[in-house]
Amino acid sequence: MEAVTYSFENELPEDLYWFNEPSRFRVGNGLEVWTDAGTDFWQRTHYGFRNDNAHCLLKDVSGDFSAATQVEFKPQNKYDQCGLILRLDEDNWIKASTEYISPENSKLGSVVTNLGYSDWATQDIASDVSQVWYRASKRGSDVRLDFSLDGELWQQMRICHLHQPSEKIAVGVYACSPLESSFWCRFDWLTFGQNEWEKE
Repeated sequence: MEAVTYSFENELPEDLYWFNEPSRFRVGNGLEVWTDAGTDFWQRTHYGFRNDNAHCLLKDVSGDFSAATQVEFKPQNKYDQCGLILRLDEDNWIKASTEYISPENSKLGSVVTNLGYSDWATQDIASDVSQVWYRASKRGSDVRLDFSLDGELWQQMRICHLHQPSEKIAVGVYACSPLESSFWCRFDWLTFGQNEWEKE
């Protein structure tokens, strides 16, 4: 696909759209989002509940691609999170983010939801990390997720699969606060380009 970068310097681009628009956001210094309380993405597994109301700014993308973003965040409460998302519908989606747990430790991880059931794969990360880069590379129905702490050295988070086939998928940034809280985050940019996941 043709490479494009959104830097959020003025108004939101016409080819991006909100899913669950937050009550408060601002562009000009990146995309700043203040999350609404009680927002989340999760389907059934372990906890039993179903939530599909996290804030997303999305672009419809076809074929294979890589998408990446850089996000700065100041979480306030447990499970506050922000990152990158790929979404077909409420039962089929992938997200990568850092979820705040405590003042000492948080969870860098990803959720893959297939056919209405979510998983959660994590690794520990220090809670004083306040900026992360995320990248998703799609090839067919397979997706590789990577993260970076400096924008230079990328590390693989996981390789996963979406069971629901679809030529088009919505891709973008997301943020949410599952508990009764709110927090601030800023997405400096969002970029799309050719798939950077090479066959090995």
